[in-house]
Amino acid sequence: PDGKKIILLAKGRLVNLGCATGHPSFVMSTSFTNQVLAQIELWAKGAEYKPGVYILPKHLDEKVARLHLAKIGVKLTQLRPEQADYIGVMVEGPFKSDHYRY
Repeated sequence: PDGKKIILLAKGRLVNLGCATGHPSFVMSTSFTNQVLAQIELWAKGAEYKPGVYILPKHLDEKVARLHLAKIGVKLTQLRPEQADYIGVMVEGPFKSDHYRY
């Protein structure tokens, strides 16, 4: 009656999710897996964490990556010692430097 209109996008849901252009399912899967593993870590080792902000432990971040490799058709091989030396990590990992923030 007053001439005002509302255009409703994505049935009122978050547009970037409802219109399927915001977050591909692969990205959401890796993000949610990180969150779940972080919650399990806090539950299992809660006494080791004082209140604060923490970075996900490298071994958990790399576990998430390994769990998702098949989806993108990738297979990991063992690093050769010269490769590990070149990037400054141990052959068995973790494979990212300490300054890397997940």
